Amino acid sequence: MTAPILHASALTKHVGDQPVLNALDWQVRPGQVIGLLGRNGAGKSTLLECLLGLRESDGGNVTAFGEAVADLSSAARARIGYVPQASDLFEWMTARQMLAYFAALYPRWNGARVTQLLARWGFDAPMCDKAISTLSGGEKQRLSIIRALAHDPDLLVLDEPVSALDPVGRRDFLRELVDDVIERGTTVVFSTHILSDLERVAPDVAFLKDGKIALQGALDELLENARRVSGPSALLASIKVDGELRRTSTQDGFTQVITSTAGAGLQARAAREPALRVEALSLEDLFVAVTQ
Repeated sequence: MTAPILHASALTKHVGDQPVLNALDWQVRPGQVIGLLGRNGAGKSTLLECLLGLRESDGGNVTAFGEAVADLSSAARARIGYVPQASDLFEWMTARQMLAYFAALYPRWNGARVTQLLARWGFDAPMCDKAISTLSGGEKQRLSIIRALAHDPDLLVLDEPVSALDPVGRRDFLRELVDDVIERGTTVVFSTHILSDLERVAPDVAFLKDGKIALQGALDELLENARRVSGPSALLASIKVDGELRRTSTQDGFTQVITSTAGAGLQARAAREPALRVEALSLEDLFVAVTQ
């Protein structure tokens, strides 16, 4: 089996006294495109930063391209593209100056691609010569994405990459991601709270909860197998539900179970038991069930 590009083992991180990452284990393999989901404050940004060595962890081990992220070589760093949630652009520079600066740092800098992206995303000559500090939030985010894509990275890590983009900007970015980046076989990890965007581009999803990856799998398979099972509590108590993610009961004797792996046996039981209901879940339903 191909070695993982990213590998976290027992990764632990506290912010103050609060555990954010709790002995987390995770692997990302070459060519995977994974959407990272979690509630606000779940630690998605912290996880991505620790995976890239941008934030020091409190315990565990993380490697990227087989190297410890705390001591990544220049060659390994040159294979990574990263778009942070908050802009980290050199705001005293112009867009043209900043891109020229980074072009000197990356051996694989693709100048022709940068020119195409600038033109496609509305960066004409006057805008390229404006100080970055004067750009709007959406313009800064587009520039961050261009910078991350400019050297044709083998690993692209995106932290809420479309949060400041309008619908047209989101559409253009997703098209670029699908038609170019993913088509080339680039490994992509991105967090987002816009589930419809994730469904368009991510074959795999991972849910972060309580500092661990609570559920991961192929999105199509998860949605095909995930079910909401509901009925009288006495009846549900007598049924073994494989892949159970969450169980809630009400005082009036009604129970609801969310499962990630509803099988034929459960469906057959529901056909024999009129009081038992088995319903498919949307990604939003699954997100709520896993992360509550």
